[in-house]
Amino acid sequence: MSAALIRLRRNPALAIGSVLALCIAVVALFPGLFAPRSPVAIDMGRALQPPSAAFWFGTDHVGRDIFSRVVHGARVTLGIVGGSLALSALIGGLSGMVAGYLRGLTDLVSGQFIAVILSFPPIFLGVMITGILGSNVANLVLALAVVYLPLFFRAARSAAMVECARPYVEAAQVLGLGDGRVVFRHLLPNVVPAILTQYIILFPLALQIQAALGFLGLGVQPPTPDWGASLQESKDYVLFASWTAIFPGLALIVSSLAVILIGRGLQSRD
Repeated sequence: MSAALIRLRRNPALAIGSVLALCIAVVALFPGLFAPRSPVAIDMGRALQPPSAAFWFGTDHVGRDIFSRVVHGARVTLGIVGGSLALSALIGGLSGMVAGYLRGLTDLVSGQFIAVILSFPPIFLGVMITGILGSNVANLVLALAVVYLPLFFRAARSAAMVECARPYVEAAQVLGLGDGRVVFRHLLPNVVPAILTQYIILFPLALQIQAALGFLGLGVQPPTPDWGASLQESKDYVLFASWTAIFPGLALIVSSLAVILIGRGLQSRD
C-alpha cells in the first residue's frame, strides 16, 4: 500500500487520473446520491433554463435537469463502454492467446477473420451493426465489442507468441501438460497485462465511438440518460442554449482524460 502511495506521489499524471477515475466511478455507481432530481422528469414550464442555483447545469428542451441526466448518464455511458470492452477483451484476448500458442491453421484462419473486421473503419462498422440489429443497449454493446475485438486479439496473440518462446512454456510441454493447462495455467497470467494495457488504451476511443453512435441516434434511446444521446438532443438548441451540449461534452472529455492520464502514468518508469 505504501509503495502504491509513493508511486502516486512521484507520478502526478497517475495520481490525477486515479482521483478523477475514482470520483467518476463513485458517481456512476451511486448516481442517486448526487442527482437532485429525476433524470427523466419533464417540466415544459422550465425548458431551456440556463445554469443557476436551482439547476446547476441548466435544463434541456423539455425541462429535464441536465445535471441529473449527466450524473445518471455516467452509469449508462460508462457501463456500456466498460462492458463492451470487457466482452471484447474476453473473446479477443482468449482467441488471440490460443492462436498465438497453437499457430498453424488456427492462427491462419482466425487471422483472416480478424483482417476482415479490420478492413472496416470503426465508426462505419458500429453504424452497420447497430443499423442492422436495431438501436438498443444490447446491440450497442455487441457493436462496440466487435469493433475492438481485433485489437485485443492482436495484443494477446503477440504477447502469447513472446511467452511461448520462454523456457517455462517449453518445460510445461516437456512435462506432458495438455495444451489447455499450458494456456490457462501458465500462459494466461503472463498475457493478461497486455490485455489490460490494451483495455486502458482503447477505453477513451470506445467512449468516443459510443458517443458518436448515440449522437447519430443509434445508441441509447430516449428518455434514458446517456451522454451521446444528450448531445444528439441538444443539436437544435446549441446556438442559443449552449449549456445543453457543454456539460454532457465535458463529462465525455473528463472521463477520457482520466483514463488517458492513468495510461500515461502506468507507462512512466518513475
